[in-house]
Amino acid sequence: MSETSPADTDVVRLSAWVHGWVQGVGFRWWTRARALELGLVGQATNASDGRVHVVAEGPRRAAARLLDLLRSGDTPGRVDLVVESWDAPRGDLTGFEER
Repeated sequence: MSETSPADTDVVRLSAWVHGWVQGVGFRWWTRARALELGLVGQATNASDGRVHVVAEGPRRAAARLLDLLRSGDTPGRVDLVVESWDAPRGDLTGFEER
């Protein structure tokens, strides 16, 4: 059994801008499914410039895993670049929405 460090369980807010062919291909649905499996709350929103903005809150380890999945090459469509930022959680999210 592995031990978790406090840094793994710290609650964080991940904001990830996903560039590529990620609209109209089931990407937001896929992201929502992965986030819910990881116990995260948040949203995946289409941007007018073709990107998808993913915001997720939860344990740092789960958010980092979601980021890894976004970059994995196993997503619907094609991800060219993911630009992330990390912040303190705001606690204003429930569930995981596709917008």
